[in-house]
Amino acid sequence: MNKRDRVMAALHGETPDRIPAAFWFHFTGERTFGQSAIDAHIDYFNQCGCDIMKIMSDHYFDYAASMEIHTPADWYRLKPLGTDHPFYAEQIVRAREIAKAVKKDALVYYTVFAPFSSIRSGYGDARVMQMIKEDPDAVLHALDVITEDTQMFMKALFDAGVDGIYYSVQGGEKSRFSVDEYRRLITPSDKAALDYANTLGDLNILHCCGWAGEQNNLENWKDYRAAAVNWAVYVEKMGLREGRAFFENVRCILGGFDNTPDGILYRGTDEEVQAEIRRLCEMNGPSGYMIGADCSIPSDTSYDRIRMAVSYR
Repeated sequence: MNKRDRVMAALHGETPDRIPAAFWFHFTGERTFGQSAIDAHIDYFNQCGCDIMKIMSDHYFDYAASMEIHTPADWYRLKPLGTDHPFYAEQIVRAREIAKAVKKDALVYYTVFAPFSSIRSGYGDARVMQMIKEDPDAVLHALDVITEDTQMFMKALFDAGVDGIYYSVQGGEKSRFSVDEYRRLITPSDKAALDYANTLGDLNILHCCGWAGEQNNLENWKDYRAAAVNWAVYVEKMGLREGRAFFENVRCILGGFDNTPDGILYRGTDEEVQAEIRRLCEMNGPSGYMIGADCSIPSDTSYDRIRMAVSYR
């Protein structure tokens, strides 16, 4: 099997010739923007041999705030940016050029954040949370607008040649919302974007992000539909086998390694990494499983280490 066939088999819950593996990290410095970012992604893929090409949205974490928000009523004036806005147009160029270079060899994914992540990054987490308390309907209107942008962006990404969306949901921390609050306030926009992505292709991956190191209510995302799901095993204290049974509408699980500088992948010996790969494959394979990490691994992880982990089965 080639990489594309191998990963598609796993994503459909089938048994590939060997369990696919992939890791990624956030690029830094000049490699976050423009042609340098494109070149860095292609070089990483060629050097490390990952079974998928996951394109990072580095430099575009903060949604492009188009107006100042002083009161909740201001949200009602928010309009979609549109894909001609540089915030989106530049990312579409990134996706197109990387897909052009590697799509023949591997499935290509682009990282897209859920609307709730976008509104918090663009307008400030504390401000958004306060306004949800003051006037939830106003914030929900803004989420509808950003959802429209997100949908247009994903359509443009598929048109640019990506095979799927790596869809990141955040903000489900137990300290932020109860499950009922999250499902009422945030799930509608989460699902509107994800469900739309699923009309564009059936290979999308759901990432339940635990980047802050604080446990989420995974119940928030239990019924979200995607080909595969990835969550922070070491943060959430939910193992891969348990998660396979927990998430209702996925065919494949992705992950297994701690992504932090304290994890085996970064700090362990080659022998320890190889032993962990054997353990993960025995426990979770051979069908519907991809080796990966809880989230992005440290940016200074050596390419030699990643190449070894990806190639060792």
